[in-house]
Amino acid sequence: MRPDWTRRNLLRDASAALAAPAILRAQGQDLRVAFIGTGNRGSFVLKNAVQVPGFRVVAVCDLLPERADAASTIVAKAGGKADTYTDFRKMLEERKDIDAVVAATPDYTHAEVYTFVLEAGKHLYGEKPLALNVADAKRIVAAAKRSKGKFQAGFQLRHDPARNAAEKFIHSGGIGKVLMCHGIRHGGDLPRNIPWYFDREKCGDIVVDQGIHILDLFTWAIGTHPLRALATGGTTLFVNEPPGRTVMDNYSLILEYPNGIQVNFSHHYFDPPGFTGIQERVFGSNGAIDLPKATWQPRDSRKPVELEVPNKGKDATYMALAAFLDSIRNDRPTMSDAETALIATITPIMATKAIYEKRPVTWNEIAG
Repeated sequence: MRPDWTRRNLLRDASAALAAPAILRAQGQDLRVAFIGTGNRGSFVLKNAVQVPGFRVVAVCDLLPERADAASTIVAKAGGKADTYTDFRKMLEERKDIDAVVAATPDYTHAEVYTFVLEAGKHLYGEKPLALNVADAKRIVAAAKRSKGKFQAGFQLRHDPARNAAEKFIHSGGIGKVLMCHGIRHGGDLPRNIPWYFDREKCGDIVVDQGIHILDLFTWAIGTHPLRALATGGTTLFVNEPPGRTVMDNYSLILEYPNGIQVNFSHHYFDPPGFTGIQERVFGSNGAIDLPKATWQPRDSRKPVELEVPNKGKDATYMALAAFLDSIRNDRPTMSDAETALIATITPIMATKAIYEKRPVTWNEIAG
């Protein structure tokens, strides 16, 4: 069945930034959570999870026993106790008390891990992207629809207080008609201690693994998926560095949306420290807004307006996990459900194909 690409699936209320599980034994009980993948990203998410009231981490799993042990120590320092595993299937088969799973495994494992967890009937917070190809991503969507549990994709920038407030302002009509989005993500190269980051067969390349976050914010602001991608990119500075590298270190991208709306996005890894960094701006008929700063510049004024930002300064990952918990307890849709995450995943896959094949690529030829 063709997914529903309507605004209903994209314009999740930006004010619903805190959501979570429905299979709790009783309303108000702690959510018993297991972690799968406790490496670089997983350990960071775990450090936030143990701070969320109502989150009780009871098990941690990683292929490397030393990483599982380190994760268990994080839980212990926060006053909890987590059993360690190296096989996530065994963990879920043995621990029938687990309500929810947070999965932060490498991108190429998402299809296998996510479908297993969802088919086991658990709530799942799964890091982006859904998968590295559309067929696997749709398989996860189908599993999420069948599952008894909630699914939330790890698009934590949607829950960043400033960006969330800015998106809410856009959706309320504050900037008028959305006309164009412009973004840059310029910084240093990926961390060299994570080999799969540099293998495009395992990470989908840098648009899918990294650029996806900002592209998702822009698609959320616009309210529908792009129609066509035009892009160019490659490896200019870090050629074969580290040895065997197959991912790019730069690209420039234009996404065309209905009604002439465009996204213009530049992403590279050779930015001098502090030179440019990250910018995410949405331009409308009434003015423009800076998402990370939550500042609004009306067209008829030279003075920017700072938006009111609830939970200002709180960590985006913490807020995303709190949202996951709230949606389960109150049986509300998650802000980044499986269908929304599918759109967010197809978009960079489309852009990557345009780069590799040096031609415009349409949504219909990718999404089916």
